[in-house]
Amino acid sequence: MLARDFPDNAQLLNLIEARTPGSVSLVIGSSPLPADHDRARIALRDAIDEAARRLEVLELPRGARAATVERLREALQDDELWANQSRGMLILATADEMQWYRLPFEVSDDVSVGDRFDLRMLLRARSDASSAFVLQLSRGLVRLTEIASGTDVVDHPLHLPDDHDLMLEHASNDGRADRASAQGSDGDRPERERFCRAVNEAVVAVIPRGAPLILAVTDDFRPAYRAENTHALLLEDEIPAHPESLADQELADRALEVLRLRRERKVAEWKERFGSLRAQGLATSRVSQVAAAAAAAAIEELRLDQDAERSGTVDEFGRVHAGGDGRFLLLDLAADVLRTGGTVIAVPREELTDGSPVAAILRFPVPSPTGG
Repeated sequence: MLARDFPDNAQLLNLIEARTPGSVSLVIGSSPLPADHDRARIALRDAIDEAARRLEVLELPRGARAATVERLREALQDDELWANQSRGMLILATADEMQWYRLPFEVSDDVSVGDRFDLRMLLRARSDASSAFVLQLSRGLVRLTEIASGTDVVDHPLHLPDDHDLMLEHASNDGRADRASAQGSDGDRPERERFCRAVNEAVVAVIPRGAPLILAVTDDFRPAYRAENTHALLLEDEIPAHPESLADQELADRALEVLRLRRERKVAEWKERFGSLRAQGLATSRVSQVAAAAAAAAIEELRLDQDAERSGTVDEFGRVHAGGDGRFLLLDLAADVLRTGGTVIAVPREELTDGSPVAAILRFPVPSPTGG
């Protein structure tokens, strides 16, 4: 079973709105290193056993529990699943289907069973940048690695065409006549582009869609690779060193520095923009006002605390009521925003403002709810 790419807004909304009794959501810590997979398999087996116990007490259609558990247990022996691990995984299952997502960040094991999926990890995956992939690219090296703080550099083999080395060679006849694409800074551009196209295809087959990709590339390959790239999160910032000169520790340090500086810059820019818009009535961090704005289709962007659990429900008028399942108030707000074309991401609490679990940028001002 192949991992799913991170869902786009429409796909995520479909998952949030899905209601099936006996829906199982498993979050399991894992590793790209095969040596760590035994621990992850044990954790997954324990999580499946716990999900089976919880399914026992639910009133489900005949055979639904057994079918769901059987699907989950298939994951334990799925070679494709274990050959494509990252830092964590999210498995979603019902009696009718199962899907899984690679999570490029550390997670705590968790089991959720109910009439809907727990999708907080997918919201977090849309913004998390605690790990990245690095492509080292030169005439003498094509290497893809995964980098995360506090862990070893992990190599990801790339399945390149058998003749990829020949893509950069030129025909010659003792200097008497070369092909029209003669050697030189511009003359061999078609060869570099063809080579980079093959590398890009191999890279995107490995990297989860939402994971950042950082280049350590020689000057002659940079324009060609960026022109051929199809990975949405190829960063502008690069590692400014010859790719063949980097030892693993230096590679990791430089990649993590790129991520840190990028995140600090983006958070500072967002907080400055949020403050300016709030002064105009176009941003808020109050849960009640965010709910009212979501119901009025007024939210352009919603940011949520990735670890928060807020109790309550939201009615059709955007009023928040106490009670309900604590896991899903914020997820319901996210659904309202996605349904009206807004953007939703989950971030650490310190990247929000006012100690609130939510922050919204509005399309137009919305009156504060009475008593909100």
